[in-house]
Amino acid sequence: MTEPPVAGNDLIQLEDRGAYALLRFNRPDKRNAMSSAARKAFLARLAQLHGTHKVVVLTGNGPGFCSGVDLKEAAAAEATGTDHDREALEREWMSVLLAIHRHPAVFIAAVNGFALGGGSSLIHVCDLAIAADEAEIGMPEMGFGTYPGMAGPATQLRLLPKHAAYMILTASRIDGQTAERWGMVNKSVPLARLLDEADALARRVGQFDATALAESRKALGLVPGQIGDLAGGFELGLSVNAGIRARSSARRDGLGRFAAGEKNPGQGRQS
Repeated sequence: MTEPPVAGNDLIQLEDRGAYALLRFNRPDKRNAMSSAARKAFLARLAQLHGTHKVVVLTGNGPGFCSGVDLKEAAAAEATGTDHDREALEREWMSVLLAIHRHPAVFIAAVNGFALGGGSSLIHVCDLAIAADEAEIGMPEMGFGTYPGMAGPATQLRLLPKHAAYMILTASRIDGQTAERWGMVNKSVPLARLLDEADALARRVGQFDATALAESRKALGLVPGQIGDLAGGFELGLSVNAGIRARSSARRDGLGRFAAGEKNPGQGRQS
């Protein structure tokens, strides 16, 4: 991919892997803490990838995946800024998380190391996640006398109550294998295998129709978040598939291949 100029693009590196895009947080000396400049660069990258790839993999350079908001910037805002300035910083991070949530691509977190504070919330807003066994995931906010404003709710919405309470109230870190047991990530593997596993997962997802993926991703956010009964869920399923059929011929083409004795992507036993 020939990259057009993007503000701060050294902070968020982009690799075109064909079937998917790979974004790397690139502040390794800061454990990939997201400064205001890095947040803006990340939003620019997401806009750049809108409609170009069906799958996006997020990972970090160096020992960290992402350590959330840059605490030095946050400390400066706390010391010299107004309440409005402090809230603006928090809302800027919230805009990053919601931009991922609202993006049409499927997002996969490849958690290579430290995922602290807001970095843990990135795992939750991604659709799928693979962690290195050696990863360290946690929310240190309680040690700073505060509730994790973004990571807390994201964790409470995704994990069992006792698991969420443990992470929030003790500020303890968990490794990749614990994250897998708790359902925070789909799989934990040795760090040396992490990107290969993420590559295989991204290519598997990327073989499917873009419209079906995007609409299914939206539906995943509605059940059980907004729809908690079977009848409502079934109605949603009918509505989602009607929308897919209106925008894509993938279903008709797939049924045609099946009738002709051909296999569709993903059909049959997969490893």
